[in-house]
Amino acid sequence: MKKWIAFTLCAILTSTVLTGCGADKYPNGKVYVFNWGEYIDTETLKMFEDETGIEVIYDEYDTNETMYPKIEAGASNYDVICPSDYMIQKLVENDLLAELNWDNLPNAKANIGAQYYEQSQAFDPGNKYSVPYCWGTVGILYNTSMVDEPVTSWSILWDEKYADNILMQDSVRDLFMVGLKMLGYSMNSTNAAELQEAKELLIEQKPLVQAYVIDQVRDKMIGNEAALGVIYSGEAIYTQRENPDLAYAIPEEGTNVWIDSWCVPKNAENKENAEKFIDFMCRGDIALMNFEYITYSTPNEAARALIEDEDIKNSEIAFPDLSQYSNLETFSYLGDEADTLYNELWKEIKSN
Repeated sequence: MKKWIAFTLCAILTSTVLTGCGADKYPNGKVYVFNWGEYIDTETLKMFEDETGIEVIYDEYDTNETMYPKIEAGASNYDVICPSDYMIQKLVENDLLAELNWDNLPNAKANIGAQYYEQSQAFDPGNKYSVPYCWGTVGILYNTSMVDEPVTSWSILWDEKYADNILMQDSVRDLFMVGLKMLGYSMNSTNAAELQEAKELLIEQKPLVQAYVIDQVRDKMIGNEAALGVIYSGEAIYTQRENPDLAYAIPEEGTNVWIDSWCVPKNAENKENAEKFIDFMCRGDIALMNFEYITYSTPNEAARALIEDEDIKNSEIAFPDLSQYSNLETFSYLGDEADTLYNELWKEIKSN
């Protein structure tokens, strides 16, 4: 009740004056941020507002594919987005991103490891449009109390003894990545015959799959509701904290090594504020807060140096030595024709 009274008084006062009750709390404008769900420590948003006087209006999405049409349509004027590698390439090729002013990004220049900018060149040549935020791998999360053999291959997801105990990603590219890698093909294949073969393999697997999910993989595995699930490495770290029976493996056939990066849409109305936001998130202490909250690997070397837990600092899941694995790839944007083909094949899998 007291909060309601205070809010009412504030509303009355701000209707007559432009000071008091927070009306002048954000003298430096706004920044509209569009990010993955549960992909930031919200305390860092409050810290940014307090330190800069810039208000953060924050929205979330669940896949790159649901984010892209909103940016393409320009209906919502977001200032900061966080796409994945291949989607950044698509946004660049369709002239939907603004070039960054690196003079406004000193923390991004100083703290992000050079290897992550080198990897980003595959989808952002010249590093003109993106600043790495998180990275990781895709692998198999398994419950050691339910799976008694070594998990070394994607083929275990086709083992009938785990029927109704397998979770797959409800994401076109991630799903086909598993099928294509199983067959020894590139996860960036545009070969119609290879994609058809992967589709048939995934249809063959479908009766064994408990569900096609995204964030629910984490919760179901923690709750012992499934034996095996395809998952992002950052989620695997979190699940192990909650359920010590869970383990993570990168299959021998190879997998996706991904980067999610901060970008500024070309139609952003608050570009300077957007760059202030991105650079703030690249500060070592802030990047550490976000890493500890979301548990996805950080490319921020200043943040990694601040990690106090030696087990996490040296975690093979969070910071694997990728040189020990073969057939690792990063998703590429394959063009509209290939996108259409992938989506049509995914619909066939779902409807079969």
